[in-house]
Amino acid sequence: MKSYLLFALTGMSLAAVAQKPANPKPYAATITAADLKKHLYIVASKEMEGRETATEGQRKAAAYIQEHFRALGLAPGNGSSYQQAFPVYRDQEASASIEVNGKELNEIFGARGFEATYYLNQVVFVGDGLTDSTHDSYKGLDVAGKAVLIMPGKPNMNMRQRNRDAGSNFAENARLHGAAVVLYMTSTAKNPMSRMGYMYTEIFKPEAGPNMFYVSEAVCKAIMGEASFKSDSAAVKNGNAQSKIYKADILLQNKKSVERLESTNVVGVLEGTDKKDEYLFLTAHYDHIGKQGDVINYGADDDGSGTVSILELAEAFVKAKKEGKGPRRTIVFMCVSGEEKGLWGSEYYSEHPLFPLDKTTADLNIDMIGRIDPSRKHGDSTNYVYVVGDDKLSSDLRPISESVNKKYTKLELDYKYNDPNDKERIYYRSDHYNFARKGVPIIFYFNGVHADYHRPSDTVEKIGYEMMAKRAQLVFYTAWEMANRDAMLKRDIPLPPMN
Repeated sequence: MKSYLLFALTGMSLAAVAQKPANPKPYAATITAADLKKHLYIVASKEMEGRETATEGQRKAAAYIQEHFRALGLAPGNGSSYQQAFPVYRDQEASASIEVNGKELNEIFGARGFEATYYLNQVVFVGDGLTDSTHDSYKGLDVAGKAVLIMPGKPNMNMRQRNRDAGSNFAENARLHGAAVVLYMTSTAKNPMSRMGYMYTEIFKPEAGPNMFYVSEAVCKAIMGEASFKSDSAAVKNGNAQSKIYKADILLQNKKSVERLESTNVVGVLEGTDKKDEYLFLTAHYDHIGKQGDVINYGADDDGSGTVSILELAEAFVKAKKEGKGPRRTIVFMCVSGEEKGLWGSEYYSEHPLFPLDKTTADLNIDMIGRIDPSRKHGDSTNYVYVVGDDKLSSDLRPISESVNKKYTKLELDYKYNDPNDKERIYYRSDHYNFARKGVPIIFYFNGVHADYHRPSDTVEKIGYEMMAKRAQLVFYTAWEMANRDAMLKRDIPLPPMN
């Protein structure tokens, strides 16, 4: 009797030991400043040419990420392929021309649309062309089939933000009101959206949108007259522009051909154990904004830092699995492209998911974690990270994030960009949003904007590698908890509106 009890107690003790959660610290420790630096000196190198979407530089970066995933032993995420391709189209301009009252003006750039010739005798000026809670540029106007003239309003309005936000997209607003032509004034009459011809992912649509042109101030003056141009352009900047109809004989032509390209997301998979049919995504975008002539935008922080962190996170989890401590849920490591163009790669994934979104417990997205925000004047600038979205979609997010940080990394978690009145709208501006809009809980890790943002000076020697390693380790510990907990994250908070 006594010996049986001793055996039973011993068995219980062994079972308790066997069920004890694995210690993640040894695996987090493999995410080192040296390894991150080694990868980043390749990903943000001259050879990658700024990694612009649908270019040779982007393809080189994709190949590097794919080879790393393959070498680690990750399974390909798209059948037998590590890459998920999506279509990209680029306009090749033959010519765009405009005559105003018989005078030819060469300061025009056909930005998007189709081949057409227009003979117009009036243009409707609609200020900044936006409609939001403060004003409606089209109030009381009928612009169906007409040309509208738009001038940029608030100088600090981010162009990428404008083109993502449905309520603030001047081109989409013109389409919704039936305009046939959009003339958008720029100081150079060059397309600010792309240096290689306008690029887009959707060419087949249920209806044709307006033809869009960027025109110079000289073109606007020819249409409006010097005095009206001066007063109306000032009114737009002051936020009190009034719509007007300008009479002018305008011959407008657009000729182009379309080049069919493609870009890819790179996807590697580490299969889970007893919950392998549930998924945790770790994401970053590996594209950047490419070259301007011979000048390369290296994108070391944006988002080379996130990309190489994904490579190191994958390596850490693979090591854990090889030692019998792999994740319960399947972890999907995905580096997407097209983020700088408008979240293209993640949007394509969200519409063509390789794994069920309703079985995806969360997406942890990393976009810029290698630098510091010079505008952050409180706390320790070398020991913080902006945590975005952990107060949305799931009440499980913040408790997990804060508990693992308190236990392991002890970073200052800054929630600045969770403010619903955030003017930068950071929550909507990286790839996590395409998971969030499908109901998948997300956390976005971000260091804030610095003077080298989207400039050739965003280079590898300016990265704080020790700091970046610590931030990546926070993501690792958070992922470890999410991948191994008993239940998927709750989805108990509504998605906030894009206001």
